[in-house]
Amino acid sequence: MDRKPSNIVLIGMPGSGKSTVGVILAKCASMNFVDTDILIQCSAGRSLQDIVDRDGHMALRAIEEKVLLELDRRNHVIATGGSAVYSRAAMEHLKSDGLAVFLDVDLDTLKSRIHDYEARGLAKRPDQSFEDLFAERSSLYSYYADLTIHCSGLSVAEVCAAIIQAWRGPDATCPCADST
Repeated sequence: MDRKPSNIVLIGMPGSGKSTVGVILAKCASMNFVDTDILIQCSAGRSLQDIVDRDGHMALRAIEEKVLLELDRRNHVIATGGSAVYSRAAMEHLKSDGLAVFLDVDLDTLKSRIHDYEARGLAKRPDQSFEDLFAERSSLYSYYADLTIHCSGLSVAEVCAAIIQAWRGPDATCPCADST
C-alpha cells in the first residue's frame, strides 16, 4: 500500500476473536470500532439466526454484502462477520481504505470457543459441518488478508500489538497492551 489505510478490517472465522480484539485494538489505536454483525442485525431488524432460519444462509449473505458496501467509515477498526469474504465486491470496498487482518486461529481452538454452532447465525449451508466451513473459508481469508496474525498462544494484547506494529511500523507500541 502506498499510504497508511484509515481503517483496520478484521477477518476470520467465528470465534477467532474479531470483536474482542477489535474493541481493544480500537482503544489502543485511538480509533472507533464497528461490528458489522450488529450493523446487519440493526439493518434487518432481527438476529442473524432468525435471518438464517426464516430466509436461509444466502439471504444473510446478501444482507451482509449490502451493509458492507454501504459502510463508509474512516478511522475505524471494523470487525466483519465471518462470511464477509464470500463477497468480492464487499471485500474490495473494505480494503480500498483498510488494512485487512486475518486472525488465524486453529480449528481445535475455534471448536473449543464455539459452543452454539447450530444456533450462532452463521451463513452456512444447513448440512455444512464446522470443519467443512473452516476448510472452505480459510483460503478466502488468506486471499484477502494484507496481514495474517497466527493467534495460537497469543493474548489479545499481543495480537493487538502485532497489528499496531504492522500498521504503524516495527517500532510502534500498543499503548494499552499493559492495561488490557
